[in-house]
Amino acid sequence: MAIDITQQTSFEQLADILLELEAALRERQLWEAKPPSLVALSSQQPFCFDTLRFTQWLQFVFIERLKAIIECCAALPARSGIVPIAEENFKGVTYDARRIIYVLAQFDAFIEQQFLYK
Repeated sequence: MAIDITQQTSFEQLADILLELEAALRERQLWEAKPPSLVALSSQQPFCFDTLRFTQWLQFVFIERLKAIIECCAALPARSGIVPIAEENFKGVTYDARRIIYVLAQFDAFIEQQFLYK
């Protein structure tokens, strides 16, 4: 099945956002070389709150799931609202999380744009 050019452009845009998110996490030294255990990753709680830090969830769940969507040319999520969750999770941290939140806001806007044009 051929991918139409609009969809291909969307996947490229999403890939750029994911690369920017990785760069933002690395910039704050939040990117981890070693993944959490399979037990921690298989949490049934939203965002794996009971087993992972939010930044771990971003790296090992959020980014990985979106990479799989890109690789398989699968359907994009219909909605996103990750920014309020990120803002709540970054309250009180000792580092500046503004760039991470900014990139997540780009993701939310990207998903909203995709939904509006369907």
